[in-house]
Amino acid sequence: MAFASLGSGSKGNATLVRAGDACLLVDCGFSARELERRLALVQLDGPQLSGILVTHEHGDHIKGVWPLARRHKLPVYMTGGTAKVASAPADIDLHLITPQQNFQVGGVDVLPVAVPHDAREPVQFVFNYAGLKLGVLTDLGHISPHVLACYQQCDGLLVEANHDSVMLADGPYPYTLKQRVGGDWGHLNNTQTATLLSALEPRSLQRLLVGHISQQNNALSRVQEAIEPVAALVHQIKYASQDDCVDWLALE
Repeated sequence: MAFASLGSGSKGNATLVRAGDACLLVDCGFSARELERRLALVQLDGPQLSGILVTHEHGDHIKGVWPLARRHKLPVYMTGGTAKVASAPADIDLHLITPQQNFQVGGVDVLPVAVPHDAREPVQFVFNYAGLKLGVLTDLGHISPHVLACYQQCDGLLVEANHDSVMLADGPYPYTLKQRVGGDWGHLNNTQTATLLSALEPRSLQRLLVGHISQQNNALSRVQEAIEPVAALVHQIKYASQDDCVDWLALE
């Protein structure tokens, strides 16, 4: 099993999960053309994808989903709430999923995990294949006991460290947006991410990818400082960005 980031941030998100013969795209917050350009950077093209999994309906996660799915006749997996708000086209091979009910794609077991975020029916995903466990966890405002339970003992993890609380408070966002981002239904701050990682027994993590780092309200140095207590326990840590891809991180 392996995973890669094609970009992560408020302007577009896309993550790849590869296991056996399956290659899954989690979200497509870029145009279909831009997504295909980024796929080429990790030696893939659209027809090699097995399907698109959508976490929620916000534009930085769903912008290119319908055009990409239509172009390559890809199945799309999302919750009923997301599909309703996102106005799923009739010609898409749409599969409605239910939070906490596992489903299979190409031999990969997928668990959609309900998360606290300001969307209609948002989920994040845990993947299991051949004894390996990979978690994708962004876009949540606080760490619920349920989330904590679902993401224990991951071999690989993509997790958000969206903002630094001081930078957000002092930054250029209007007050209402600051309240949304920093609230219980927004995004994790650096301290919350560090707390989460400590609670997830980081010694089990082979590969950690930290993403959805705000360009306005965070800095890489602040993220690294926050997670420093757990960094030494993780075999490898990478940081995803908005403009660049993170190539395949393999789990063994």
